Amino acid sequence: MTTIRRVVTGKTPEGKSVFASDEQVEAIAPNVLPGFEFQRLWGSDTVPSLPDDGAPRAFDAYFPPPGGYRVGSFTIPPDAPPPAGLDVSAGMREIEELLPGLAAHMEPDVPGMHTTQTVDFEYVVSGRCVLELDDGATVELGAGDTVVQNGTRHAWRNPFDEPAVLVVVLIGATDR
Repeated sequence: MTTIRRVVTGKTPEGKSVFASDEQVEAIAPNVLPGFEFQRLWGSDTVPSLPDDGAPRAFDAYFPPPGGYRVGSFTIPPDAPPPAGLDVSAGMREIEELLPGLAAHMEPDVPGMHTTQTVDFEYVVSGRCVLELDDGATVELGAGDTVVQNGTRHAWRNPFDEPAVLVVVLIGATDR
């Protein structure tokens, strides 16, 4: 399983800049999704305010509410059929336990397709993947490419031979 080093800075009550933490963040790898990894690196359910001491903010749901944000990474393995003997109900419970709220956004009739009330910024670190929109339109993405999604219905696919690793920033949005 992959780990990512997370260094966080903050300020003391006297205003001095400090390193608040320096640690490894382990990936979350649901058994029901072989090869997928998710790293929840930072986030908050509220708008940040400064100065900040660098302490982690409490958040539970995978996707942020309006005014909240999430920063993370995810790995998309090459496309493969579901594991033999897959217990879908148990798998969905596992995903809900490890990544609260993620499964609720997934469409059971169209695997991988989902819509969130967020503005998403994705950066492809390595590998290649395909972003599919609700009308079947697709775009191939590779290392160094970025995507800005504005609450669109989409799915991530990987018809290639190597995993794709993306960094993502999700910002909770409101309806007009």
